Amino acid sequence: MAKYQIYLVRHGRTWFNRYNKMQGWSDTPLAPDGIEVAKKAAEALKDVDFAAAFSSDARRAIDTCKLIVDKNINHNKITPQKMMEFREEFYGYYEGMNSPEAWFIVGQPHGASSFAEIIAKYGMDATKDFMKEADPFHDAENAKEYWKRLDRGFEKVDQIAHDGDKILLVSHGTTIRSITDRYNDGNFDVTVSPRNSSLTMLERNNGINKVTSYNQMLS
Repeated sequence: MAKYQIYLVRHGRTWFNRYNKMQGWSDTPLAPDGIEVAKKAAEALKDVDFAAAFSSDARRAIDTCKLIVDKNINHNKITPQKMMEFREEFYGYYEGMNSPEAWFIVGQPHGASSFAEIIAKYGMDATKDFMKEADPFHDAENAKEYWKRLDRGFEKVDQIAHDGDKILLVSHGTTIRSITDRYNDGNFDVTVSPRNSSLTMLERNNGINKVTSYNQMLS
């Protein structure tokens, strides 16, 4: 197995982001300001020698990834690939709901009134378990289901990456936050969401992940 770096970028701002709605497997396009901030990320990353580029299979991530790759020095060598494994968490019944309202419903039985408060009291994995518990259909992903999917995604990247590679991966806010929470030494405050088109750096060494920076703005 190889040692390589993953440039983990959150997609540009979407219409659901603008309206503060739950956006997991549901998908809305990049808003005009989301396109502009994605272009700034593309400019900041244009000289990075990417060996490969991946995004989740959500349109908002695909479009952000394309903007970055089209500007990159290796745009003639790499073709962005979609990976459903790096989708956002699935919120089930709560997809499209007003975010503060959804997290109040999910957290209230556990004495927490917001997403940040659930994280602070119980950790990121609890937000997933509580979401599935509160979902009347129980369709939302719990932590076990979620991490099984993510782990499968990292294993797929391992099959492509070589020693020293720099890999672009465009994903989502809660996914980037979850990865950071699991694979850092408590250096980053994951009660704060990664901003749209921000950069989080992940080092993967023989199958072991380590987040080395979180939520850096690219401008």
